[in-house]
Amino acid sequence: MDMDYPITRRASLKRLLQISGAMACYAFSPWPLNGPGRLWAQSEKRGFIVEGLGQTKGYSVKELIRKVFEAAGGIGRFVSKGDVVAIKPNISWARRPDLAATTNPEVLAGVIELCYEAGAKKVRIADNTINDARRCFAITGAGVVAKETNADLVYPRSSLMKSMKLHGHRLDVWPVFVPLVEADKLINLPVAKVHGLTTLTLGIKNWIGGVGGRRYALHQDIHQSIVDLARFFNPTLTLIDATRIMIENGPSGGRPSDVAMKNTLILSDDQVAADALAAGLFGYSPEQIGFITLGQRRGLGTYDLAQLDQKKVIL
Repeated sequence: MDMDYPITRRASLKRLLQISGAMACYAFSPWPLNGPGRLWAQSEKRGFIVEGLGQTKGYSVKELIRKVFEAAGGIGRFVSKGDVVAIKPNISWARRPDLAATTNPEVLAGVIELCYEAGAKKVRIADNTINDARRCFAITGAGVVAKETNADLVYPRSSLMKSMKLHGHRLDVWPVFVPLVEADKLINLPVAKVHGLTTLTLGIKNWIGGVGGRRYALHQDIHQSIVDLARFFNPTLTLIDATRIMIENGPSGGRPSDVAMKNTLILSDDQVAADALAAGLFGYSPEQIGFITLGQRRGLGTYDLAQLDQKKVIL
């Protein structure tokens, strides 16, 4: 495989599929050529954002996920029959799900099930964890989710890291976690947390777990580094898990007192917008978060939500 990849993950895939001719044109169109997404594709607005709120006692997380996707036009707008879908959760820490250091396994399972309902051929769960991967997958619940949903749980290892050109403002060539870039569709599924270095870790920063190499080097000029990564991976969707968020001692936490229940999901095709809306859950404006403002400046998206189609779902 040619590893001289151009600017984005999607562009990388387009090169690999050029031999498919007209099929490639279809695969990389913004929306399906028919179905409920067509009306949105004709909108003058360039993207959408949906906020889902679980306000009834004992609400179903999976049902809220379904309602959020329905508000965006349905999962079939984004995932087609035969697709290989890669999901990038945040499962970097060997912490119990209730401690909000990692993506809620109920959210992960709900998204996987929707992908299979849409006809996905295979769904992969992939994250380059900080703690030992086997412990992370076991303690966070990701391993159980993979088994119950028939998703592939991809263990990070050196053979799956390939040097690719990122063409970023700071990052040029960097080892990339191959299962993420070889998928037909890529869904970013972060958990919302505070972070000692970047104030918050949301969707854009989640891509640090999509690469290998020297992580400490990424922490130098970290806002630019993570915007470079987000621009390269360019996911199909971002779904921010804010069912419970970490408000203290991030990003690893470890105490129940570090957690606040928000019962919120944020779905968007705009990485910057998703993070901008999520920042408000912590009392921050988008302008206060370095990677959000830089992401807009670099053309990654917008934190002006008035430019997007906005919907709210309450369950």
